[in-house]
Amino acid sequence: MLKKRIGISIGDLNGIGLELAIKNHEIISQFVQPIYFVDRELVEQGADLLKIQVPHNFQTINKINKLFEIKPAEISAESGLYSFNSFKIAVEFAQNREIFGISTLPINKESWKKAGIKYSGHTSALRDFFKQDAIMLMGAKDLWIALYTEHISISEIQQYIKHELLENFLRIIARDFINKFNNIAVLALNPHAGDGGVCGNDEPEIELAINNINHELNKNLFSKPLIPDIAFTPRMREKYKLYVAMYHDQGLIPLKTLYFDDAINISINLPILRTSVGHGTAFDIAYKIDRELNSKSYINSIKWFD
Repeated sequence: MLKKRIGISIGDLNGIGLELAIKNHEIISQFVQPIYFVDRELVEQGADLLKIQVPHNFQTINKINKLFEIKPAEISAESGLYSFNSFKIAVEFAQNREIFGISTLPINKESWKKAGIKYSGHTSALRDFFKQDAIMLMGAKDLWIALYTEHISISEIQQYIKHELLENFLRIIARDFINKFNNIAVLALNPHAGDGGVCGNDEPEIELAINNINHELNKNLFSKPLIPDIAFTPRMREKYKLYVAMYHDQGLIPLKTLYFDDAINISINLPILRTSVGHGTAFDIAYKIDRELNSKSYINSIKWFD
C-alpha cells in the first residue's frame, strides 16, 4: 500500500521543530511519506547547530522564503515570516491535493506579530484561508477538548457567550462526533456554573444553546453546563471523553496536566486535514544538545493520518 504524502510545515526554526523533524524522520517514514516545507540550506544549517546528520531521504520543498541565520530561542520577524510561509505553502499543496494533509510544527506567535502577520495562530489563519469556522480540538487517549474560543484575552470571552454562536459551534461538534461519543460535556463559563446569577449570568445563554441543539438532534448529546472545577474528576471522566471548553486555559490546563507528552492538536470543519503537536517552540531547550528529546506529541500527530 502506498504511504500517504503528508506535508510538514517546519514551524519556527529558532525553536524545537526542526530537531523534531530530523530526529524522527525515520520513525514517521514507517507509516507516511513526509514532505518538509523548508529550504534544504536551512535544514543543513540547523543540523550543524544540533551536530546531527540529515537523513538522505529527507525530502524538502525549497524556496519557501528568504533564507536567514537560525538564532536559537530568539523571537524574530525573519523566523516568524518563514514559519508562516512554510505553513501557507503546505496548505496550498493540500488544497491542490498534492499531499494528503498537513502537520504543523510549533510557531511563535510573537514572531508572527513581529513579521506583521495578523493571525494569532494556525487555527485562526485556517479559518480565514477557507472562510469556515475551523475548530481547535486537542487531546490524547481518553480526553479530548474542543475549544469554543482560543487565543483571545480573558476579557473578550464574555462577548462570545451568545446562544446563536454557541449553537453553530455545537452543531459542528455534533455532526463530527455524534457517532463516536454518547455524551459530550459542556463547561460553564463561571465558577459554580453561575450559582443562579451569584457568580455570573452567562450560563442561561449556554444552557439555551445546549437545549436547542439537543432538541434538533432529538438526543441529549450535550450535558447541561458543568461546574468547571469538578468536571475533570476521575468520576466525571468515566462518563465524558470529549469536553467543550469556553476558553483556552479552562480546557487545556487539565488536558496538559494529565497528558502533556501525548496531546495533539487537530483542526476540524475544514476541507483539508491538519494536525499539530500539542506544545510550543520550547525555546528553553531549543538546540541544546545534552538533553533528551520528547517526541511523543509529534509522532502522535503524524500517526493520526495512518
